[in-house]
Amino acid sequence: MKMNKNILYLGLVSFFTDFASAMINPILPVFVVYYLKEGVDKLGVIVAVATFVSYSLRLLSGYVSDRYGIVKPLVVAGYALSAFSKPLIGFSKGYASVAFLRAVERLGKALRSAPKDYLIAYFGDKKRMGKTFGFHKTLDIAGEFSGTLFLFLTLYLVGQSEEIVRGIFFATLFPSLVALLIVSFFVEDVKKKEKREKFAVSKEDKRVIKNLFFYFFFLFFFFNEAFFTMQAKEVGIGIAFIPLLFMLSTFVQTLTSYYSGMLIDKIGVEKTLLISYGFGVFAEALLLFKTPWATWLSYAFLGLFTVFSLNANRAYIAKDSKNVASVYGVFYAGVAVFGALGAFVIGLLWDKAGMENAVAFSLAGILCVFFLFLLRGGFVFENS
Repeated sequence: MKMNKNILYLGLVSFFTDFASAMINPILPVFVVYYLKEGVDKLGVIVAVATFVSYSLRLLSGYVSDRYGIVKPLVVAGYALSAFSKPLIGFSKGYASVAFLRAVERLGKALRSAPKDYLIAYFGDKKRMGKTFGFHKTLDIAGEFSGTLFLFLTLYLVGQSEEIVRGIFFATLFPSLVALLIVSFFVEDVKKKEKREKFAVSKEDKRVIKNLFFYFFFLFFFFNEAFFTMQAKEVGIGIAFIPLLFMLSTFVQTLTSYYSGMLIDKIGVEKTLLISYGFGVFAEALLLFKTPWATWLSYAFLGLFTVFSLNANRAYIAKDSKNVASVYGVFYAGVAVFGALGAFVIGLLWDKAGMENAVAFSLAGILCVFFLFLLRGGFVFENS
């Protein structure tokens, strides 16, 4: 399948950005809990704040793209914010500064997410949206894998001291700047159009948004990656080997992303989402065994859930929405709000009632959503 050059460039931008993110994401929970001596409840606050703070801008950036035709400037600004906020975490002395800087980094993601997906949908083939987003996600995940490999090699070969971890945060500036240069000088903007005097949410948009709530509620109950990391530490997996768990997850995503796109185009969004929710349930259920081998397998299913669900939802919005950028904004806002609330609740529950009860609560919730989707999904996805 021939890809538009802009989609290739956007894929490279995501590759280098996710390379930088993967250098710190696996180690950040450990940095907060073990190096900064904060509790798991504080980790939950960091995850919640960093996710929730981007709520309004995720909606706003999509709306601005649709109403005023401002697309690429938002994408560039978003990548710039992320590029310069990640390294500053290396100076943090407590959870409050980490939460603030993660919030700034998430603001950058909020600014760019909906307009970036709009660019992909704009330059992509409408008949092959599943493959288009699958291809982009493949480069995205390859960046995660490469960044995580860099992190593992650094921790394993150089050391795991606090100074080295802080140095890794500082080093994220370099791949982030490469991504910023590519998006600034190589990615084209959409063709300018006149400002729309009237903006209305269409019935197609409303139906798509209604269907997205299954995913939102699933994410509310589903473990954030930070809690998967803490569970791995609890069952005895060493700090240096935690990045390998993320590598396993991203490797699985890299192998299956394009296939998931083909599957979306072949069997539809509804069935692909049902499969992805099944993967999520398996990922959580394996944590009940509380053994290293089960956690390793859990990360593989986490990767399958992540890539199948994201590609399906993004392709669905591109194909069935009228105000595409705005609906992407709603999608990312929903992910932010429900993910933030869920992280806060699970972090608090973990701190007060222990890991086992947190896992049980999470698993019970996602099982309920899975069965609701199984019973009702076929009646709502009319055009998928």
